[in-house]
Amino acid sequence: MNVKRFFMVAVMATGVLGSPFGVAGDVENRISERLSSSVPGLKVLSVRESEAKGLYEVQSNNGDTIYTTSDGQYLLTGDLLRVTSNGIANVTEEARAGERRKTMENYGKEGVISFKASNEKAVVNVFTDIDCPYCRKLHDEVSQLNDYGITVNYYAYPRSGPNTPSFAKYVSVWCADDQQAAMTSAKSGKTPEAATCENPVLQQFELGQRIGVTGTPAIVLEDGNVVRGYVPAKNLAQGLGLL
Repeated sequence: MNVKRFFMVAVMATGVLGSPFGVAGDVENRISERLSSSVPGLKVLSVRESEAKGLYEVQSNNGDTIYTTSDGQYLLTGDLLRVTSNGIANVTEEARAGERRKTMENYGKEGVISFKASNEKAVVNVFTDIDCPYCRKLHDEVSQLNDYGITVNYYAYPRSGPNTPSFAKYVSVWCADDQQAAMTSAKSGKTPEAATCENPVLQQFELGQRIGVTGTPAIVLEDGNVVRGYVPAKNLAQGLGLL
């Protein structure tokens, strides 16, 4: 069920549109308590005033952004857009990027498989799948990215999920004595030598889910914005202002 339909059904089923709200407290707490009690399974992570007067922005546990009135009675889902002198700006995506950046910073870089640029000018964090064709195409250009000064940090995101062959391949690569060589070999289509050890593959997969990764490769930039899918190395370098 898509999020718009989910919230419509949940709101109608619980009568939130017509029921009074008598919980005392500030606006943010009222909104959080009302939504959490009215929408099954919803966990409110944060509530703050939106830049659009009269609307509050709610971040939820499923990664969706909800907008609500101060009494929590009316809900909007979807992206909030702002008209500027330079065109249309996506306010919601700006907020997502900020949250994504904080989440990535809080997780840190422990356990990533890194291909470092000797003249580092930028860093990209790539959620990748060993068996993904476009992930392999991107990996073919890692040395070119390094030459442009871009360090590539790989985070595990086997799309098929835990207990699958792709997941096991990533574990084997991570547990290899030479992770970079094992990654390059696996990305060329060779089956990595089976290996197991304590590893962060599941935690990185869950991290990807938290920040909204839905496919691979997902390239998370340092400011929290995401480039979804394969981008040629030269284009990525140009987008980062390196060319």
